[in-house]
Amino acid sequence: MGGKLSRTVIMLFYLQLISCQFVWAQGENKIGTDTLNTVLFKVTSSHSNKVSYLFGTHHAFGKSFFDTLYNVHQALSASEVLIKENLNISGHLAEDIINRRTVKTKWSKYLKIDELTFVKNLFASSPTNFHKMTPTEMYVFLNRHFNQQVCLSKDQTDPSLTLDDYIALKAKEHNVKLFGLETTEEQIELINKDVEGMPRKVHKRRLSNIIAKIKSRNNNYCEETEWYKQMEIDYQFNLPCSNNLLLTDRNNKWMGDIVKLIESNNCFIAVGLSHLMYECGIIKQLQNQSYTISPVIVNQ
Repeated sequence: MGGKLSRTVIMLFYLQLISCQFVWAQGENKIGTDTLNTVLFKVTSSHSNKVSYLFGTHHAFGKSFFDTLYNVHQALSASEVLIKENLNISGHLAEDIINRRTVKTKWSKYLKIDELTFVKNLFASSPTNFHKMTPTEMYVFLNRHFNQQVCLSKDQTDPSLTLDDYIALKAKEHNVKLFGLETTEEQIELINKDVEGMPRKVHKRRLSNIIAKIKSRNNNYCEETEWYKQMEIDYQFNLPCSNNLLLTDRNNKWMGDIVKLIESNNCFIAVGLSHLMYECGIIKQLQNQSYTISPVIVNQ
């Protein structure tokens, strides 16, 4: 795992020509079940000749995973626009936003002495001032660090922080234009607002638990990444979203841009898998607007 963090790892946050090559998981007309063995979907419409694709990401994954997905690569390279949750813009990266703050967190109120020492060592070579991170941001970072370094044994040479960021790198190689649905500032504000009012003791417990998991290097705690790798997803299309702030409201806000772009471009839409799921998800919302959504196997 290497006890310290590079600039790339610490960024913290924050998704026609080839159609005959695909093996379809379901028929062209509709999704017939909520459980599907894929995270890739073809989007078509009777009132447009454009073909787009939805890809549900898990942010902790990266290069080694994406490079195995032949059909996903083909869909991306045939697209004109990549739509992702946010774009990495110089001056507006998570580290830039955090470092500009004037308020510091008193970590002695949240971390035991040995836990604070662990965090200091982890951030020793980082360009981010972790003293200016909130407890929520620290937990999000440590959880992703656990998933990447313990569960996925992520290659230190992987140039991307997240699967979404690696997809953006591949898109640039194919001269695919990039479009961000929201800013990094908005994302950071949302993750903090989502747990607004959480008692300090809960923050302490969450941070202590995730640090213990990282130290243990025990992959028995990797159910989340294993579930995504297995790719047997119950999308629960008829269930309401349980988080209005992080799912329902964002999906509703994104739909205007998504529909406008897919009407005039062949798009590849890469967003967190949960944004495709449930009644408020992008899949159901596109279906409600008369788009045909067809599941696609990620490999031939």
